[in-house]
Amino acid sequence: MKEEFAVAPKADTPAERWWAMRLGEAAESLQANNFDVFVAADCREAGRIFLQEILPATGAKTISFGGSMTLAATGVVEAVREDASLDVIDTFDKSVGAEEALERRRQALLSDVFLAGTNALTECGKLVNLDMIGNRVGAINFGPKHVVLFIGRNKLVEDVAAAMDRIKNYASPTNTMRLDKKTPCKMTSHCTDCSSPDRICNVWTITEKSFPKGRIRVVLINEDCGL
Repeated sequence: MKEEFAVAPKADTPAERWWAMRLGEAAESLQANNFDVFVAADCREAGRIFLQEILPATGAKTISFGGSMTLAATGVVEAVREDASLDVIDTFDKSVGAEEALERRRQALLSDVFLAGTNALTECGKLVNLDMIGNRVGAINFGPKHVVLFIGRNKLVEDVAAAMDRIKNYASPTNTMRLDKKTPCKMTSHCTDCSSPDRICNVWTITEKSFPKGRIRVVLINEDCGL
């Protein structure tokens, strides 16, 4: 393992040593795929890394974000909303109507920095995502000058097939429960490839490499975060 990704276990237990090894290997795979990689012990440290190290290096004036429980747990969203030097394109402002919210999602594609999570990360360093509208995966792959993804260790899976299974049969059903969507998976806990108007599984993307190199920065977090 490269020294820069020699992740320290959070505790001297077999489980934590196992996670440290897995995250170190994942970081190496991501770096080999042209992602810039940071490793944080927890969500709080992930937020600090972004605010103190990543954000200043981008020179950003505009910033936006996609829906992510992991991102929310870092405290970054509140911090950038309070930063007077940043123009925040807030796509989750509940004071605006649906038409304005959709327009802000379009504007977010031209932001300097876009923040989000990912649904799954493979051991070979690929990002696998599934979206309802497509604005999040669209921004990850094209548009914003810089993308920063916050990824908890629970998102790490063996390969693309395992990633898709995780998303369809765990992440999507639990998110429909969280968001109170009217879909079959909310009741059955697994995907039935439904045609519900509330279906959140519409746009797949697999990001094999960051292009240009370093455009996408990944903050790996050594704790379970999000769904």
